[in-house]
Amino acid sequence: MKQSDLTLLGRLLTQARPFWGRIAFIYLLNFVAIPLALLTPLPLMLAVDSVIGEKSLPEFLQPLVPDSVAQGHGLLLVVIGMALLISVLGQLQSLLLLALQTQVGERMVLLFRARLFRHAQQLSLNYHDTRGTVDAVYRIQYDTPAIQWIVLNGITPLLTAIFTLIGMIWITAAIDWQMALVALSVTPFVFVLTNVYRQRLRKRWKNVKRLESSAMSVVQEVFSSLRVVKAFGQESHEDERFLRHARSSLDSRVAAIWIEGVFNLLLALAIAGGTAAVLYLGVRHIQSGVLSLGEFLLIMGYLAQLYGPIQSLGKQVTSLQNGFSSAERAYQLLDEAPEVIERPDARPLDRASGEIVFDEVGFAYPQQAPVLARTSARFPAGSVIGIAGKTGEGKSTLVSLILRFYDVGRGRILLDGVDIRDFTIADLRNQFALVLQDPVLFSTSIGENIAYARPEAEFDEIVAAAKAARAHDFIEQLPDGYDTQVGERGLLLSGGQRQRVSIARAFLKNAPILILDEPTSSLDVPTENEMLNELAALMQNRTTILISHRLSALRKCDHIFVLKAGRLEPVATVDSVVAEMNTETSEGEMYGHEKSG
Repeated sequence: MKQSDLTLLGRLLTQARPFWGRIAFIYLLNFVAIPLALLTPLPLMLAVDSVIGEKSLPEFLQPLVPDSVAQGHGLLLVVIGMALLISVLGQLQSLLLLALQTQVGERMVLLFRARLFRHAQQLSLNYHDTRGTVDAVYRIQYDTPAIQWIVLNGITPLLTAIFTLIGMIWITAAIDWQMALVALSVTPFVFVLTNVYRQRLRKRWKNVKRLESSAMSVVQEVFSSLRVVKAFGQESHEDERFLRHARSSLDSRVAAIWIEGVFNLLLALAIAGGTAAVLYLGVRHIQSGVLSLGEFLLIMGYLAQLYGPIQSLGKQVTSLQNGFSSAERAYQLLDEAPEVIERPDARPLDRASGEIVFDEVGFAYPQQAPVLARTSARFPAGSVIGIAGKTGEGKSTLVSLILRFYDVGRGRILLDGVDIRDFTIADLRNQFALVLQDPVLFSTSIGENIAYARPEAEFDEIVAAAKAARAHDFIEQLPDGYDTQVGERGLLLSGGQRQRVSIARAFLKNAPILILDEPTSSLDVPTENEMLNELAALMQNRTTILISHRLSALRKCDHIFVLKAGRLEPVATVDSVVAEMNTETSEGEMYGHEKSG
């Protein structure tokens, strides 16, 4: 939903509440520029009328200038000193303003960026699956600086221009009201022009950011799948795909700059027309004796500064559309409501016994057929539960529902007899340790990856978890031991090493419920058997949910279920699994490794 400039400005000012005091000082410092701007043409008028000419000093200056220097060479030095003082004060004001704006602006952006990042993590997996993670990254990184562009770099010059304009009009009208009236005759045209181009630029800049985000998504996809790209020799294809998206965003940005350039041209022509009209009228007034030459130069100096604020007002309103389009996109992300919401009266949970019950559970992804349909099952506390099923039947979805990555569409899931939606989300998820088929490691050290399960853990506890997962020996052989960096997504380690680090993380967490999602599917038989022995130690005294295609893994389970047609069906023996799945390919798939072993 499109939001007006005033609505977005109000939201940004609310976001900037912790900095209001410093922002007010920055605004005040900006206003210091107004009297300095009003004083800038004064030395020139004094030099022409009072130093070169014989006109007396203006009344407000006479008490400040002693009679002994109020004429001749002494007055010239006073005028020169006045010009230097005004210039120095202007530069000091600019320097202090720049330092404060930079410090306050960057801190506002950081706070806004952190808020968006925190909110984006709370959004459902379905949101990120649908929109793509790069879109959220772009908004967090590139749209959040809008708060600095608008609140400091946009609104402050706008307010300064308005007050400067009022001062210029007042002084110019006091000297020659006719010239002031002629000078202001361009403002209705500037107002209409600004309003028309403001709307066009908002729409254009929003499109630019959408296309730039799309180009970024290509880069992210390629580098996250670089092995596949190289394996299929598709580098040239991806080059072309990136260039296609990048050119679209480039063309859109050039079009926006072109629109802004045309606006600036029309604005400059309007200002030039006003200046020409004032110049003509001013010369006629000098010729008729209404104005002195010094007064005329003063008015022309003010006129340049009068049109400066008018031009600045027009340019600021249009250039702010870039910032407002970014602010709108940032708030669109913030306005996305998390699908999984913690109840206001959610209850805490220290450590669960581990009994899980599915009670008539149904679930479907948006605009897709149901994945689960009125399925019911009971997983006793402390038991090892095996779950099999063909690819796409919803085994991983089942895990996501238990962890409340999604909420069930109907029915309920109970943990120790309590609906999981009644617990706080953090406490609920703290009851689970997760070992995935493709272990997720972060771009940091091995030790930190193990400690991700419990960041406050002591080093001795990390080592003990690694030993339990049989990861300690290979870690010690690495050049930096537990400080060894694993690279992006852990790709500097082998698949087996990554899996052991993942298992060590689960050991360290020591959660009452363990979820193993195809933990051995990518391993050969000897490695699989070794890994299963390590996992057996991890499963002790825990409710364990093991999702696997391998019969060798399922044989260690106390209860086995097959997920079929949206329902969990219990089977009596491991050998019944293949028949229950009712497919010829499954038997070869599930028995193949055992026979080859």
